[in-house]
Amino acid sequence: MPRRTRTQDVPRPFLKWAGGKGQLLDELRARVVLGQPFARYHEPFIGGAALFFDLHRCDMLPEGRSLLSDTNERLIEAYLGVRDDVDGVIARLRMHAECHSRDYYYQTRARVPDDLAGRAARIIYLNRTCFNGLYRENSQGEFNVPVGDYRNPMICDEANLRAVASALSRARIEARPFATVLDYARPDDFVYFDPPYHPISKTASFTAYAKDKFGESDQRELAAVFAELTMRGVKALLSNSMTDLIRDLYRDFTIEEVYANRAINSNAARRGKVPEALIRNF
Repeated sequence: MPRRTRTQDVPRPFLKWAGGKGQLLDELRARVVLGQPFARYHEPFIGGAALFFDLHRCDMLPEGRSLLSDTNERLIEAYLGVRDDVDGVIARLRMHAECHSRDYYYQTRARVPDDLAGRAARIIYLNRTCFNGLYRENSQGEFNVPVGDYRNPMICDEANLRAVASALSRARIEARPFATVLDYARPDDFVYFDPPYHPISKTASFTAYAKDKFGESDQRELAAVFAELTMRGVKALLSNSMTDLIRDLYRDFTIEEVYANRAINSNAARRGKVPEALIRNF
């Protein structure tokens, strides 16, 4: 099975993301291998895109046949900005790095640039300097995380951004609901779902990465989409928490338990390694 080497450090996620899959890449890649070959790759919850970048490094993606999407338009703009104008994004990030301060952070958070590169750089800057690297929006779709306390945050990682732009140049990137994957996926395609997780407790819930929270009804709709893809002959892999609801929704498929360190919990005693579910239909 393809594995990363020290010469394959980029591209890697340029955004920090709650529930990011960096810890589970070996596990996820092993399941992708089981699903090969496939004609096209779809990722409807792009988040930090850790698996996409890992598969790109390992040369496991169909040439020019990746479709990445999310409902969060600001997130999608960050990806489009890096893909389509990486020089402009880098120039803006250098400016942010030179000007960074507590006051500058809040001034930048309050202003949305008119151009795509400016908006992409703003999201990256805020993500790199906010508290816990957390992406969160209020009901108006406004980024609302306070500034973090970092001595020397990495705001502009030029080498990685250029590698990311190269990888994304081969991908179609759109803002759209996850269920629209049914309009695009064809038999022998591969779909990876990494939705906001179903909470394992009342204090472990984090679904506010976009203005529209992801609740139980969304989890049920996602399970129905997963089942429909299966009926159509589309290979699908899904990550989620190991809860009774998730086990019940996907009881007809292969559910495997893996462990990852998670810190999104108001109770410090419940942080640490927690079981997660990898669900597949192949």
